[in-house]
Amino acid sequence: MIPSSFDYSAPTTLEEALNLLEEIGDEAKILAGGHSLIPMMKLRFAEPEHLIDLSNVPGLSYINTEGNTVKIGAMTREVDAEESEELNKLFPIFKDVGKLIADPQVRNFGTLGGNLAHGDAANDQPAVMMALNAEIEIIGKEGTRTVGIDDFFFGFYATAVEEGEILTAIKIPIPDGKFGSAYHKSERKVGDYATGGVGVQLTFDSSGTCTKAGIGLTNVNPTPLRASRSEEALVGTTVTDEVIEQAAQFASEDCNPSADLRGDEDYKRRIIKVLTKRMIVKAKERAFS
Repeated sequence: MIPSSFDYSAPTTLEEALNLLEEIGDEAKILAGGHSLIPMMKLRFAEPEHLIDLSNVPGLSYINTEGNTVKIGAMTREVDAEESEELNKLFPIFKDVGKLIADPQVRNFGTLGGNLAHGDAANDQPAVMMALNAEIEIIGKEGTRTVGIDDFFFGFYATAVEEGEILTAIKIPIPDGKFGSAYHKSERKVGDYATGGVGVQLTFDSSGTCTKAGIGLTNVNPTPLRASRSEEALVGTTVTDEVIEQAAQFASEDCNPSADLRGDEDYKRRIIKVLTKRMIVKAKERAFS
């Protein structure tokens, strides 16, 4: 399929991009890699009249550690996060997810900001960011604001980025104590959307007790989903096999999958249960390795 006709701009500053958004209004869409938006345009699921490409705007691609926070620029490519030694030393979940996103061509051009701003529950990064308890930085003509990841996704392909605004960065807190993270998804073939996916981060104190848990689920709910009951089951425990089993059962019960060509609802719930168990075990192992 070929997209409907559209105009194209490639601003060289954020101010210019914001001015274009203000001038064009809701007929404009931000292009931040394009590997989510362009396929939708080819299928005529999205028909923006104007694309504003951020590729030429400097200062939006970086991975920096600032105190107890890792900050990632919105135009950072998936491959850069996957291959960053600094990032993966703290959060190996990025290497996990990087290997599973589509294919190398997509990862070489797709961006973390674009992945999140698309608001697709089938994308992998939303579950990762929920597990990591990330915050999203958004800029508009009125200034910059920060939105917690739990308030960022609120509807089908809908996010907290409002008309005239641009997602500029992701901020990830570095936990106190020992911590580990992991992500995996089940897919029909390499590069496919997930049948179901699970991202986990666990934090432990010096006694080996879990003080904080983050669990995000991929493609088993209309919006990216936090497995809250599963998290609560882990906190305050040493994450024994019995506790892991309970947390996994909660995740399978609390997700809301739809039957499709990737499987029926029961099958997807079983996938989530298995993956939740495995990722909790892996995150715990990494925390103490």
